[in-house]
Amino acid sequence: MKKVVIIGSGLGGLATALRLAALGCQVTVIEKYSQPGGRLNQIRFDGFTFDLGPSFMSMSYELKEFFADCGVENPLELQELDPLYQVFFEGRPGPYRIWKNLSRLEEEFKGIEPRLAFKAGRYLKRAGEFYHDTQPVVIKNNFYGYADYLSKLSRVPVKHLPFLFQNMWQSAAGAFSSKELRMVFSLVAFFLGTTPFRTPAIYSLLNYVEFQHDGYWAVKGGMYRIVEALVKILKEKGVDFVFDAEIKKVVAAGNKAVGVEDKKGNLWGADIFICNADAASFRGEVLRRVRYQPRRLDRMSWGMAPFTVYLGVKEKIKNLQYHNYFLGNNFQEYAGKIFTSKMSPEKPYYYVHVPSKFREDCAPPGGEGVFILCPVPDLRFKKDWSDKEELARHIILDLSNRINFDISKNIIARRILTPRDWEEMLGLYQGSGLSLCHGLDQVGALRPRNKDEQLENFYYVGASTIPGGGLPMVVIGSKLTLERIQNDHALS
Repeated sequence: MKKVVIIGSGLGGLATALRLAALGCQVTVIEKYSQPGGRLNQIRFDGFTFDLGPSFMSMSYELKEFFADCGVENPLELQELDPLYQVFFEGRPGPYRIWKNLSRLEEEFKGIEPRLAFKAGRYLKRAGEFYHDTQPVVIKNNFYGYADYLSKLSRVPVKHLPFLFQNMWQSAAGAFSSKELRMVFSLVAFFLGTTPFRTPAIYSLLNYVEFQHDGYWAVKGGMYRIVEALVKILKEKGVDFVFDAEIKKVVAAGNKAVGVEDKKGNLWGADIFICNADAASFRGEVLRRVRYQPRRLDRMSWGMAPFTVYLGVKEKIKNLQYHNYFLGNNFQEYAGKIFTSKMSPEKPYYYVHVPSKFREDCAPPGGEGVFILCPVPDLRFKKDWSDKEELARHIILDLSNRINFDISKNIIARRILTPRDWEEMLGLYQGSGLSLCHGLDQVGALRPRNKDEQLENFYYVGASTIPGGGLPMVVIGSKLTLERIQNDHALS
């Protein structure tokens, strides 16, 4: 029986643990935080319950496939979202609902975007071609060196090549005449941790996923239910968990890791080690690799940092749905400076999630839980967050004005997390919420690899290795990491 240690209990670590436990391995999961989940976590206070970070998922079929691979009945119940979300544009009365049905979407934007259903259908058809032509090559493959990566890329039809040199905003601008629809079809770029002006047009494949291929899904009981279900199954299979243990050292003998040590001096030995901490910064901070020292890490493209506000409100709010986006009228100017500014935004763009619209158990009777996420500069650019109260006040005031409901007078519970908090709690490099971005220089074989370059029994899983960030991507990544391990060790 192979003994395995997994550093980190994010979704990637938990999924890999289950895959290995299903193969008969003895697995121990070591977590820095006080409870499992990583970014897919939960926060409770004053009678309110919030998902800490992710609030919905796409590509739900990846979860189904994952449980089937592990020989486990899927314990999760999902609820499809339609409308997907609603968008509030500055200066316009009321929100626009974003429907999956293109005819309904056209009716929603009547008078703003002529022939919307036709235009969106054509745009999504091309996005669907991107998805189906690249997904089996770039997303669901391990890469054994740059030559192998280039060889596999050669299988992608050359008709997609021009779109590698066009960004998502340019692609949307070519499809839609109104600023509003260009913004709607560009929002998915922020899910990659960057802006549509820096994201290659080929990532419009995410529009295809959200509108036609699978949509967006809420998990009954909240997103943290995924973690709870996995931990329950893992414990039933004999997997051990250790919390409040931050790994600070990897003990090696020659080209093999033989143990990992936490900051208290506790040591765990194993045959195989898997790191679910950040695959780039762990190499630099713990393994002391020259290529991943801070000055080099800081030159990489990191995803947005989250500024999050969790509010307990004593009354129901009529004008908010489960997912809501609040946008200004200076989209390009705002996106061009927000991630590198040393100042908090004066008129922030932000996302609002109201879990109590689906779950009565996450707020007291008659109350509402409101989760606000505002993309902000990471700690490379803005280190001082002493202005967090002022930024939260600006956002809450703007939100109140745009939904015609005075939130500040109805707040009975509140918590704020800055990029500094995210870094300290979960070890997110420079407070980046989505880890490494997905530009062409940081995808496939150009991301930190899922097998260590020097230690032959040390592997990685999670958002900053292949195939990338996002819940379904991390689940796929756990399968790719398992494939690496199976190629190197006698597992079946």
